[in-house]
Amino acid sequence: MIALETRALVKSFGAIAVTQSVSLAFEAGSRTALIGPNGAGKTTYFNLLAGNLRPDSGAVLLEGRDVTKLDATSRARIGVSRSFQRNNLFPELTVRENLALACALRAGKTTRFWRPMRGLKDVAGEAAEVAAQVGLTDVLDTPARAMSYGSQRQLEVALALALKPRVLLLDEPTSGMSPQETALMRGLIGRLPRALTIVIIEHDMDIVLDFADHIVVLDYGKVLDQGAPAAIRASQVVRERYLGEGGARL
Repeated sequence: MIALETRALVKSFGAIAVTQSVSLAFEAGSRTALIGPNGAGKTTYFNLLAGNLRPDSGAVLLEGRDVTKLDATSRARIGVSRSFQRNNLFPELTVRENLALACALRAGKTTRFWRPMRGLKDVAGEAAEVAAQVGLTDVLDTPARAMSYGSQRQLEVALALALKPRVLLLDEPTSGMSPQETALMRGLIGRLPRALTIVIIEHDMDIVLDFADHIVVLDYGKVLDQGAPAAIRASQVVRERYLGEGGARL
């Protein structure tokens, strides 16, 4: 079954065509990595998938349903969730409160959120469960601003998971991390259930090759190549246009 699909997706900013008739299908439970040089259109494509941007033409389908006109909040409520390249947290709120807010948003209870937490025991319990899933139980009552950068990135992923998505979009989840933090995030992502379809933007090719069962290479807003990791390793056009001399390490 196809979990998420784009058909002839086009997006331009002025005279610059950033997404050029991109048609891709992500199978349910798959792990797909989007790679390409800076300016290839990866983040714009993610924004189109998540609903942060609307395409000039083309369509986005979630399990066969056309969701092109739905905004990011509406898509999150029906199963498409994302993390951002930069932290998108409420820094003064605790881990528990950040996650409770995400749970409340998913459940349509945001008008109740600012009441005392004791009045939100249902979402507070869910928040604790999600924190445990990503290894943040010990810092549930720590303000997000007081956490290490790596832990903040874990919380960013947890916020996306709190929406109980069917499709999870991860935008450079290891960006700016130390080697130790990267290893923790790598393990966290690797443990996510196969029921979840994951699309990831990531520059670390070791992570890409370890995680993905399908790789899509974007170049100037177009699909340059796609396939299993072994096929991308062997692709001469990918080596020439994207990996260059560094392709030898693949």
